[in-house]
Amino acid sequence: MGEKTKRSAILVQTLATMSIAYLTGLTGFIYAWPSYTIEIFTTNKTVLEAEMSSTEISLLGSLTNIGGLMGTPLCALLIDRIGRKYSAMLFGLPYVISWLIILLTKSINLVLFSIWFAGFGAGGQAITSVYISEISQDSIRGALTSSTVSGFFIGLLFSYFLGGQLTYHQVVYVHLAMSVLYILLLMLIKDSPVFLVLKGREQEAAESIAFYRRVKVNSKLVEVELRKIKMQLDPRLDKILQADEDPTSAKELLEKPATEPRKESSWKFLISSESSKGALFAVIFCMGISILMGAIVLQVYAEPLFKEAVPTMHPNLCSILLAVDYLAAALVCASVIDRFGRKSLMTVTAIASGVFNILLGSQLHFHWAPHWFTAFVIYAYSFVFNLGVAVVPFVLTAEVFLPEVRGLCSSLSMVCMWVMNFVTLIIFNPLVDYVGLGPTFYFFAIICFVGGIYSQLWLPETKGLSVDAIQRLFIKKKKQDS
Repeated sequence: MGEKTKRSAILVQTLATMSIAYLTGLTGFIYAWPSYTIEIFTTNKTVLEAEMSSTEISLLGSLTNIGGLMGTPLCALLIDRIGRKYSAMLFGLPYVISWLIILLTKSINLVLFSIWFAGFGAGGQAITSVYISEISQDSIRGALTSSTVSGFFIGLLFSYFLGGQLTYHQVVYVHLAMSVLYILLLMLIKDSPVFLVLKGREQEAAESIAFYRRVKVNSKLVEVELRKIKMQLDPRLDKILQADEDPTSAKELLEKPATEPRKESSWKFLISSESSKGALFAVIFCMGISILMGAIVLQVYAEPLFKEAVPTMHPNLCSILLAVDYLAAALVCASVIDRFGRKSLMTVTAIASGVFNILLGSQLHFHWAPHWFTAFVIYAYSFVFNLGVAVVPFVLTAEVFLPEVRGLCSSLSMVCMWVMNFVTLIIFNPLVDYVGLGPTFYFFAIICFVGGIYSQLWLPETKGLSVDAIQRLFIKKKKQDS
């Protein structure tokens, strides 16, 4: 009970989470920047050596995704080698270097290189969710891990605001300074105790637990937390879980924890672990289907749709309001996800997103309502989607995997995200040409309903559960399916 009610511990974990999630805010900066800089780069007022061509503008908006896809596999390589803290700091460096180059150069090629290289920093988002989940108490883990999405929207909103207030170079200076600040903040916090135990550095792990729980290193709470981590790393855990929780084996595990963690590689462990494979399928399915629900293409088409619906509003103001909408939904999600759970939030928001897709599609198809209704539906759909569907896959990614495969599976989940973003944007224009813009949103609605049905029938509820308890859910689910 003391662990749950210790306010100083919750405060420290929250502040540490804000520092770690800062990385997704930096990602928001790099995604927002091209949208309000394109006008400068394509006119005779450009600060570069020449005006950008349409191809170069296209690259300016897309190269970050290429860098993110290429950078994500590095997460799996680094996160279990140099630790969560130093990996997170390392993935902040591409932003510092990229903004510095942009500040000093007038070369179009170097600006495009910087946008691509900054994508490597975006590829480090898998580390962010893992790091936060491993320093958080089970009772508030969902709220804290969901902050990775909130951080991205805060970055978008802040950058959009700067773009409307400051000059080109002033914006770059601010982004550079805030990228450096991210690395400095991470120096003030401890590495993940799970990683430290994994590397056999128990004393440092105890100090880390004491830091985040605000207790003394030799306290009973630290001893209990260390034992819980060792249980997660015990090579007998899979056998016990798959043996339908044999009481004798479970008692042996509790009383005589293994002295050394598993020695096999992450890939071998993933292949041999039934619960890990079940968890990976659930995460990848939720991640993939959430992207196919159409939110990303709605963002792409938001500006022309807003111009039609509310032509009197400035595009920058529309972008700022949309970012506020995203952020408000993510903050509400953070406050309710540990109360209502992942499963119900995913189910309800997926179905609601399907309804709004039908409304938007029919409005674009038949124009049966006033123009302002188009803007209303876009904002309403964006809010509902980011209230649950957009966040739950990232929360699941952070909490459902055992420590041995957490880095690998989180990276695979992020690869799925980058690939599905690419696939969705690639098929969107041909689909619009074939059936029209309105009916395309009917297709997205069907995907939303499929996601809601999957969540309700097959997605286990992981709210407030420890990692080993979550593994039992995926093993039981597989047995039930069989």
